[in-house]
Amino acid sequence: MKTEIEAKFAKIDSDEVREHLKSLGAKLVSAERLMRRKNFDYPDRRLYQKNGWIRLRDEGDKVTLTYKQINDSKDLHGTQEISVQVGNFDDTDKLLSVLGFEAWAHQENKRESWTLEDVEIEIDTWPWIPPYLEIEGPTEESVKTTAGKLGLEWKDARHGKIYLEYYDVTDEEIDGIKEIVFSEVPKWMEDKRIKN
Repeated sequence: MKTEIEAKFAKIDSDEVREHLKSLGAKLVSAERLMRRKNFDYPDRRLYQKNGWIRLRDEGDKVTLTYKQINDSKDLHGTQEISVQVGNFDDTDKLLSVLGFEAWAHQENKRESWTLEDVEIEIDTWPWIPPYLEIEGPTEESVKTTAGKLGLEWKDARHGKIYLEYYDVTDEEIDGIKEIVFSEVPKWMEDKRIKN
């Protein structure tokens, strides 16, 4: 499996990040687009209990099917994955269901993609939280260097769910939300919003 080497930075100003990326000579790969995904597991959640699951994602210009696994450390090298491109989101959704997998989450977000040398930079907007930046590269050093070029402090890097920056919730509570889509924040979650 391939290890994802990535870091996330919350509380960014998207317009400032775009201008900074342009000044560094970064290339815009994809303008902001709506992405949708479904996460699958067996009905008894055997994969999920081992910190693994199957993700079907429509990225706007392609559809991917990925097995993702998170190790217990939840650090910069904490996620491994195997990914393949598939032809059609709806047909693959049906195929997974016929094979006995169950969708346990439907999610959507907006993503704008950039590259700077061999590093991928994503401006992500998810429901109910402000935009954040994700930097993924081939090495830890490339991720740290790119963060520095963008004026980001490495101490602010996050490697888990950004929702925990804004809500007093656990990973399990976020994972348990059946739909994370662009709609009103569920009341139970709004009640857990962290007040600044």
